[in-house]
Amino acid sequence: MQLFMIIVDQLSKTFGEIKAVDGVSFTVGAREIFGFLGPNGAGKSTTIKMLSTLLKPTGGRATLAGYDVARDPAAVRSSIGFAMQEAGLSRFSSGREHIVMMAQLHGFSKRAARERAVELLELFSLHDAADRLVRTYSGGMKRRLDLACGLVHRPRILFLDEPTTGVDPTSRRALWDELVSLRRDGTSLLLTTHYLEEADQLCERLAIVDRGVIVAAGTPARLKEEIGADVVTIEVDPADTAAAREVVAAIGTLRPAAEGTIHLETPNGAAAVVEVVERLTEAGLRPASVTVARPTLDDVFFRHTGATIGGREEESAA
Repeated sequence: MQLFMIIVDQLSKTFGEIKAVDGVSFTVGAREIFGFLGPNGAGKSTTIKMLSTLLKPTGGRATLAGYDVARDPAAVRSSIGFAMQEAGLSRFSSGREHIVMMAQLHGFSKRAARERAVELLELFSLHDAADRLVRTYSGGMKRRLDLACGLVHRPRILFLDEPTTGVDPTSRRALWDELVSLRRDGTSLLLTTHYLEEADQLCERLAIVDRGVIVAAGTPARLKEEIGADVVTIEVDPADTAAAREVVAAIGTLRPAAEGTIHLETPNGAAAVVEVVERLTEAGLRPASVTVARPTLDDVFFRHTGATIGGREEESAA
């Protein structure tokens, strides 16, 4: 029988007339990494804040480790750890001092807090920098320290809100390894992200979120399989973009793309390449390149919303 550490049923949050989260439902199993994938402004962080008792839900219900977030928030908080987008770290304290302080806030004695700090500094490969000021840490080191602080009290559930934002690719991979290790050790993880590769690599299951609503959910592999289409990418002279889009439109489904690039969904990408080249040549247009790729999670997002994740973020910024 599947043990669920998080059960969310029709959870909602409104701010005035704005529905930030609109009736989301999902479960997270024991020892599972579950992802919330979507653009900035989709409602991911608001959902996390409700589940961690930082925001009161407008409607719906959620239980974490068996505790109701509305009825027993203290028990929920004792069961969770939380690493936010911006690490809440003091630049003028050392890594060791941060962990010791967090441990004491959770009721550890001074001795137990120091011992826990040693364990976590070793776990996150920060022992050599333990007594340096945080202002000297790299972005990746700060994220690892933030994770260590969130794990001080050995929570059963760990929330990670955009855990690798602002982190270089090498540090990002190292953090991924740490998260997988935590899951193996028994922690359930719920992370929000707008990085497609992160969701694909880390999450056993995920929910794709847009404008406060879950538009698709499942394993990354299953979600991509359901698309049933390859994506043909055609690079042309930017001045020829409109004409080229018109020429190839009958071959498949056009997706939004920047000038000079055309994305075309089609059931058989390899076969479509020949037709694309032939039609463009007949029209007097010469593509710089034509490539084929299997569906990505961004393709899944597009199929359900009519926009790409990047496109949604541009809309939000505007």
